Amino acid sequence: MLNTSSLDSWLIYPKPNPDAQIRLFCFPYAGGSANIFRRWSNYLPSIIEVCAIELPGRGMRIKLPPFTQLEPLVTELASVLKSKLDKPFAFFGHSMGALVSFELALLLRKQYDLNPSHLFVSAHRAPQLVDPKPPIHNLPEAEFIAELRRLNGTPQTLLENEEMMQFFLPILRADFAVLETYVYTQQAPLNSPITAFGGLEDQEVSYDEIQAWQEQTSASFSLHMFPGDHFFLHLFYSSMLEIISQQIIV
Repeated sequence: MLNTSSLDSWLIYPKPNPDAQIRLFCFPYAGGSANIFRRWSNYLPSIIEVCAIELPGRGMRIKLPPFTQLEPLVTELASVLKSKLDKPFAFFGHSMGALVSFELALLLRKQYDLNPSHLFVSAHRAPQLVDPKPPIHNLPEAEFIAELRRLNGTPQTLLENEEMMQFFLPILRADFAVLETYVYTQQAPLNSPITAFGGLEDQEVSYDEIQAWQEQTSASFSLHMFPGDHFFLHLFYSSMLEIISQQIIV
């Protein structure tokens, strides 16, 4: 059972641990919720507290309108998380979550002179690279759903449930709008180490596009590839968490 301090909380703690030495903030992919990270605490040492981000429009925050642009989302996150950055912290983000966590790290550095001890990015091309594919967030419904099927991240049972899809489509469109309206602005590299993860069969992001994250840090960089498509983390999260455990710096 996930625990939250309020019905309108941005943060979900699968296993609250106020005595932990470091907090790992986890950012979901488009359409995803904090529930993705519900088991992660079971695979990490007790010195790490998992803090899963619950975006508006899902989970206990399902009645709140989702963001459609990255800048206001990151601005709000910086304000919300500021009080939770009183001890070492790291970020993990998959797909959309990788981009959100990266821009949040830049904003925290600019506004508060705070830096994550490590940035873990997964299944997203480096931010300085332009997505060669046309946007899908404003496609007609049938075409948009066809793209969701192709990406293989939306459960088949959901895709086949018309009533549920009508509920989730605005959330999915909003998340894709966050990604597809993003414009990269060049800034100095982070001084946080970056570890990147990719899927060997991912048709959305190539090895070279993930390797390019190296340009975004003046510290160390490493890249780990796993079997699977864009959503390899569902099968290989225990292996990913072993790497995260080894590389987080307290």
